[in-house]
Order: sequence, then structure tokens, then C-alpha cells
Amino acid sequence: MNKYLYLLIGTLSIASVHGQELESLIQQAELNNPEIQAFELRYNIASEKVNEVNTLPNTEVSAGYFVSEPETRTGAQKARFSAKQMIPWFGTITARENYASSLADAQYEELVIAKRKLVLSVSQSYYLLFAIVAKQKVLDENIELLDTYERLALTSVEVGSASAVDVLRLQIRQNELEQQKEVLEQEYVAEQTLLNNLLNRDGQTQIVVYDGLTVPEQDPIMDEGGLDLHPELIKYNKLYESVEQSQILNQKEAFPNLGFGLDYVPVAERSDMAFDDNGKDILMPMVSVSIPIFNNKYKSISEQNKLKQGEITAQKQERRNKLETLLSEASNARVAARIRFRTQAKNIQQANDAEEILIKSYETGTIDFNDVLDIQELQLKFQINRIESIKMYYVQSAIINYLMS
Repeated sequence: MNKYLYLLIGTLSIASVHGQELESLIQQAELNNPEIQAFELRYNIASEKVNEVNTLPNTEVSAGYFVSEPETRTGAQKARFSAKQMIPWFGTITARENYASSLADAQYEELVIAKRKLVLSVSQSYYLLFAIVAKQKVLDENIELLDTYERLALTSVEVGSASAVDVLRLQIRQNELEQQKEVLEQEYVAEQTLLNNLLNRDGQTQIVVYDGLTVPEQDPIMDEGGLDLHPELIKYNKLYESVEQSQILNQKEAFPNLGFGLDYVPVAERSDMAFDDNGKDILMPMVSVSIPIFNNKYKSISEQNKLKQGEITAQKQERRNKLETLLSEASNARVAARIRFRTQAKNIQQANDAEEILIKSYETGTIDFNDVLDIQELQLKFQINRIESIKMYYVQSAIINYLMS
């Protein structure tokens, strides 16, 4: 498993996660996601190109027959057979291999980036599902609480200390919570489909998430230099290196190409005289040189390579600035989520204290069901906000791990 996956799971998992663990979902996504498979195939294609360039130009073979046979001292020439092989300048093929290999290295970083983004998407979707499940649980608790209040209200109506309007208001509030719960169920189905699609499996496959997440006491320590090793920046290093290899190749191709060949001419014997070498065939080795006299092409390619290197340097700096901004935003948002979590925890405790006071008031027959609804609404608000702060903490942590691990 990749290093960044270990860091993600190690820093974000708490206690024992019940049901399908996030780690398992990420592993399935990396194995089955079609986008990752496409990137792997692109990398394999780029790697295979190294073998493609490790070749010589085609061997030229030609044959000709003399319709009008030229006479020579040793006899008439009948035909001509030729073979020639051009060979690039010394080191040119190696330069081509190095250039193709550098392009494959850059493509590999694209694969690493795609995997990181997939881990981020799966993690964020998982935490959204956590929030939905946690909210559903809170709504169930509040609906059950309102059932208790409704029974108290009915009892109060019987003794004349409350009106039927109080009962109806409690029932209306229950209906609203039921509505919110149904809406959350639809949101869960949609998010579950999204996550299943990332795993490239049936969208209706049930996903069980752990609903007991909380904000840990301390944040994991970040490596300040981790951003320098981010594949989105390493990719530009690899692209820069590929341009350097392209320039070396361009310099090699600007040299002459060498050619070696052989001509063979069969000669017929002369019948009008006898002498040595009568009808002796002709065998002629040949050497040729292909010289790029008009080499403006290579000068232009050299200039283009310099411009490309400048462009890549600028693109890397621009991307680094964006990643630094994203890291700063995520870090600050995670701190804000922790602050909200602590505040909501205090608010929930105080709302629970107010609820206990109302229950004691009921024992003395002085309960005000308007206050009951107000406190219940505050409790629900604080509980939902607490869940949102937990979700935000882990979503931002996933972004930080994408950037730093």
C-alpha cells in the first residue's frame, strides 16, 4: 500500500472502525477504479515506447535487371543487387531511449497524482456518509424525545395544566424531524452511489460507515517539507528532465548519419576469348554519410526546448503557490472545525442542563411546552453543528494528507 494511504489511515482512524473500513474502500477503489486503470495503461504505453525507439532505420534492399546489358572487359553485366543500412550517430539510440524513459517517468507521476486524488475523493465521500448517518441517529433520538414530551403534554392536558395546542405543536415538530430524516435518506442514497461508482461497483451496494468519529485531542504533526515531495510538483521536475533529454537527442540527431552497403553485379562470361577473371562478378562495399547541411530545424528545436524549460519552471511555481494556498486554507479550516466542535460540546451540555430543569418543572406542574420546543430545537441545532464540525475536521484532514503525505 502507498505511503500516503498509511498516513491517511493512521492519522484519521480512531478506536476500532466497525463495518467497512475506509482503508478497505480505498484499496478496492485503487484496484477497480477505471480512471486509475486508464492511467496505468498510459504509463505502460509510455514505458513500452522505450522499446520502440531502440531500433535502427529500415534496411534498404534493391534489385535491378539490365535490359540493355553493358559490356565490360570481363563480360556483360546482367543485373544489380544492393543492400544499405543507415546508422544514427554514436549515442543517438541511447539518447532516444533516455528521452522516452523520461516521458514515462513523467507519466508515472500522473498515475501517482490520480491515485492520491482518488484516495481524497473516497475519504471525503466516506466522511459525508458518516455525517448523514450521524444526523439520522440524532434525529431518531430527538423524535424519541418528542414522543416523551408528547406523553407528558397529554397527561398535562388531562389535568388541565396544558392545552391541546401544545400537543399539536409537539406533533408538528415531530413531523418536521421525520421530513428531515427522509431527506437525509435520499442524500445517503445519492452519496452511496457516488462512492460505489468510485469503487466501480453496483451503486446500490450497501456501505456501512462508522458513526462514532470525534475530533482527536491533538492534530498529527505535519512535515513542513512534505509539499516539496508532492507528485504534482515532482511531475514538473520530470517534465523538465524530459526536455533536457530532448535537447541531448536533438544534438545527437544534428550529427551526420552513417551508411554501410554492398552492391553485387553478376557478370556473364565472354565466349569470344579466354582470360583470367572472365565472367567474374562485381562486389562493391559502400560507405555513405547523410549530412544535415541545412540544420535550422535543430537550432529551432534547441530554442523551443529552452522556452519549454522556462514554461515548466513557471508552471511549477504557479502550482506550488496554489498548493500552499490550499494547504493553508485546509489547515485553518481544520483549526476552525476544532473550535466549533468544542463550542458545540459546551452548548450541548448546557442545553441538556436546561432540559433537566424543564423535566423537574414538570414534577411541580409548571412546565412550559413552548420552552420545551425551544430547548429541543437548540439541542438539535447544537448536535447537528457538532456533527458538521467533525465532518469538516476529517474532510480538511483528508486534503492535508493529499498535500503532505
